[in-house]
Amino acid sequence: MSTTDYSRVAVLVPCYNEAVTIGKVVDDFRRELPGATVWVYDNNCTDDTSKIAAEHGAKVVAEPRRGKGNVVRQMFRDIDADCYLMVDGDDTYEPEAAGRLCAPILDGTADHVVGDRLSNGTYGDENDRAFHGFGNNLVRWLIKVLYGFEYTDVMTGYRAMSRPFVKTFPVLSPGFEIETELSIHAADKRFRIVQVPIVYQDRPEGSESKLNTFSDGFKVLRMIASLFKDYKPFPFFGILCLISLVISLCLGVPVVAEFMATRVVARFPTAILAVAFAGLAALFLVCGILLDTIVKANRRQWEIDCYRAFDEERERRERRGKGDC
Repeated sequence: MSTTDYSRVAVLVPCYNEAVTIGKVVDDFRRELPGATVWVYDNNCTDDTSKIAAEHGAKVVAEPRRGKGNVVRQMFRDIDADCYLMVDGDDTYEPEAAGRLCAPILDGTADHVVGDRLSNGTYGDENDRAFHGFGNNLVRWLIKVLYGFEYTDVMTGYRAMSRPFVKTFPVLSPGFEIETELSIHAADKRFRIVQVPIVYQDRPEGSESKLNTFSDGFKVLRMIASLFKDYKPFPFFGILCLISLVISLCLGVPVVAEFMATRVVARFPTAILAVAFAGLAALFLVCGILLDTIVKANRRQWEIDCYRAFDEERERRERRGKGDC
């Protein structure tokens, strides 16, 4: 029996129509994390999810704005804890791993712990939905290239987070892009990330996934592009500058070569278009420089705010250790 104090752990369960599984999920996590509070946020469920969750001892909150990102945003605003364990309500993640995910947060050695479904092969064995593995690998590769951190599993919904991480994280995505946003934010802001292999099991019979492979996959890719622009504007606009410059040269070099040979500009439209792309390249370059300066200034302020959050967390733990709260 574990002697770890889980009273300051909040288990976050965003839910939409999970009546088939929510009772077991609540029971499992209350058993594995004795003393922890299980929060079930009802995202406009049309079944008995809320009723069943409450009967099994969860705290139930209604969140009318549809989308997992909207639910997670409200959870982060509402709930105060030392460790936040986020898990889906579909009974696909092993509750026995909960303690291993929370441990690095509770002992102060990590800020973001990711439940990795892929390294032990259980996700591939259990999940037969087409393109899910391909999409996960594509997103992992993009994050590695753009942010320099290699996740084993970037789309997992099983994560543990520290209070400073949660309280300094601005949730932007409304839907299933939230996992990608969490992963990118942790990598970009250089939080301490730990990856813990977990066992994955597919949904039980009668439980249906709300994830649409193609539409939600497109939203994830759009989120990656948007965050790349926001977090790293100079490389983003630098790529656009380079593309525009290459197009300008491809259009303009033949015109210049022809002029050098004949002293006549025979293709005025092409010449004008080449100059326009050259001007666009210059504009992209200036935008990248200016926005990069702004982002760095904002980053400095965010770092200061983050220091305050970590100082507050340290003081909270010291007071708790002395028995003051």
